[in-house]
Amino acid sequence: MVRLNKNGGPKNPEKVDRLCALFTDLSNKDMKRDLYIVSQVIRTGRMLLNDSKKGPPHVQYRRPYGCAVLAMSDVLQTIAELKEEKDFVLKVYTCNNENEWYQIHDNIIRKSSTKYTAPSTNYGLIISLQLLRGDMEAVRRENPLIFSRGVSMTRKLGFPDVIMPGDVRNDLYLTLERGDFERGGKSVQKNIEVTVYVLYADGEILKDCISLGSGEPHIPEHRSFVLYHNNSPRWSEVIKLPIPIDRFRGSHLRFEFRHCSTKDKGEKKLFGFSFSPLMREDGTTLSDESHELYVYKCDENTTFSNHALYLGLPCCKEDFNSCPSIPSSLIFQRSAKETFWISTQLSSTKLTQNVDLLALLKWKAHPDRVMDILGRLRHVSGEEIVKFLQDILDTLFSILDDNTDKYGPLVFQSLVFIINLLRDSKYYHFRPVMDTYIQKHFAGALAYKELIRCLKWYMDRSAEVVRQDHIQEAMRALEYLFKFIIQSRILYSRATCGMEEEQFRTGVQELFQSIRFVLSLDSRNSETLIFTQAALLNSFPAIFDELLQMFTVQEVADFVRGTLGSMPSTVHIGQSMDVVKLQSIARTVDSRLFSFPGEGSS
Repeated sequence: MVRLNKNGGPKNPEKVDRLCALFTDLSNKDMKRDLYIVSQVIRTGRMLLNDSKKGPPHVQYRRPYGCAVLAMSDVLQTIAELKEEKDFVLKVYTCNNENEWYQIHDNIIRKSSTKYTAPSTNYGLIISLQLLRGDMEAVRRENPLIFSRGVSMTRKLGFPDVIMPGDVRNDLYLTLERGDFERGGKSVQKNIEVTVYVLYADGEILKDCISLGSGEPHIPEHRSFVLYHNNSPRWSEVIKLPIPIDRFRGSHLRFEFRHCSTKDKGEKKLFGFSFSPLMREDGTTLSDESHELYVYKCDENTTFSNHALYLGLPCCKEDFNSCPSIPSSLIFQRSAKETFWISTQLSSTKLTQNVDLLALLKWKAHPDRVMDILGRLRHVSGEEIVKFLQDILDTLFSILDDNTDKYGPLVFQSLVFIINLLRDSKYYHFRPVMDTYIQKHFAGALAYKELIRCLKWYMDRSAEVVRQDHIQEAMRALEYLFKFIIQSRILYSRATCGMEEEQFRTGVQELFQSIRFVLSLDSRNSETLIFTQAALLNSFPAIFDELLQMFTVQEVADFVRGTLGSMPSTVHIGQSMDVVKLQSIARTVDSRLFSFPGEGSS
C-alpha cells in the first residue's frame, strides 16, 4: 500500500524513493500462469470530486478512483534478462459505473472497454520492476541496496508451493465482499461505509491487528471505501489481520454500518452491525470461504461497551441453528431483510481449520475416540501435516505410551503415512525437520519395541495376504522407521544404563530373518509380491548407517550379506527384479559399510 499526495508524490516525505515492495514466493508454476500487477487507486476526500456541495470539506471519505493493470506476460521477458530495475508506465482507467468497481481489473484484463474510460492525458502510474531469484537469504545478500531502502515484504495469500521449516506465520485475510441493505424510507439510496474492528474476549479493541497492505503501519480500525447511492454495495476489499496466536481464541470481528450523509453537516449515522467470532466452538478457525452474516439494527446512540449483549446472539444462519432460543426482548433486533457477506482465508502455521487434526492434537479430551481419530489422520492434507509435524509426532508417541497394545498398530500406520508423505517432492525439504526432531526432540524411549514388533508382523504377512499396499508402504518407510528404532533404543539404553541389550539385539536379528523371508519368497507369479520385494530392496541400503550406531561393522556386514544372499538366484527371478537387486547391491557398495578397510569385504 502506498499513500500519495495530490501531486502524485509520497504523502510522507520520508518515503521518497522508499515506496518499494518485494513480492515473495513466486514459484516456477506461478510464473507460467497469467499473472497481472493490479493497482487500485482509492481517492480520499469529498464524496464527489466535481461537486463541492456534496458534504463539507473536512469530512473525508475513501472513494474508488481508478485501476491500472500490467500483464506480467508482456514484461517478463524484458525483466528476466536485466539485472537492474526497469520502468513501466501504467494507464489508470476510471470506472464508468461504480456498481462494477469490484471487478474493474477483470474488465480491463478482458478489454471490456464499455465498462471503463481511458485517461484523456498521459496520467498514469510509473512503477519499476526487477526480478530477483533465489531464497530469501541469498536475495538479501546479493541485493543489499534494495534492502537498505526499507523494502516491505508482501507475502503470498495462502502458502507457497514449498513451505519452509521454521516459517512462522498467522495471517487471516478478510474480504469485505458485499451487503444488501434496506432503503429505510428514503427516496435515494444510502452511501454506506463499513468500519471493521478486531476485539478481544474482554471487549478491548486489538490495536495493531489490521493491515491494509504491506508498507504501511498496522491500524486499530479499518473504514471501507464508500459507493455513492448504493444499497447493495460490492466492495471486494481485502485486508489482512495479523492477529497474535494467543489473542485468536475468544476474539471476534465487528462490522459497523454507517450512512454517510452529504448534507451540510456531513454526518455518518450508525444504522446496523454484524459480527463474527474468529474461532468455532470446536476450536477450529473460520473456514476459507464466503460467510453470510446477519445484520442487527442499532442507531447513533448505541454503545458497544457491553459486547456480551450481542455475542450471545447468532452471527449467521449456521450459528442460529446451534443457538438456544433467543428472547425477543433483547436490545438488538435482527434486520431480517439485510445481510452482509465476508470471506476469509487463513495462512497460519499455528492454527488449523481441520477438525480431524485438531482432534488428534487434543486427543486426551476424547480418550474414547482415539482409534477413530488415528484412522482419520490420512484425510488431513499434507500441507497441514508438515506445518504441525513436530506436534503430530509428539502426539503419536504420547498415544503409543498411553496404551501400546491397543494403539500400537494404528500409531505405526500413522507414522508410516507421515514418513512417506515426506518422500513427496512438495514436502521433501521437511526431511531435515524430521531428522532434527528424531535427534533433539523425540523422547519415545520405549517406542522401539512396538516399532520392531509391527514391522516384523507386516513382513511376516507378506506371504499370505493378497493386497499388500500397506506392507509396501511400510517397506518404503524403512529408513525412517529404523532412525526412530535406533534413537529410541539409544534413549532407553541411556536411561537404564544398557538394560535389555540382549533382547534388543535378538529383536533386530529376528527382524532380519523376516526381511530375508520376504526376499526369499518366489514372486514369479505374483506382481504384488514383486512390488513388495522391490520396495524393500530399494529402502534396504538406507538403514546401514542407522545400524552402525548400535552394531559393529562386521555384524552389519553379516546382516547385509545374509539378506542379499537370501534372494532366489538370478535364473529364477524376472528381469525387472534383477535390476532392482543390482541397484540395491550397488548402493550397498557405495555405503559407509565399504569405507571400513578389510571388514566389509568379508
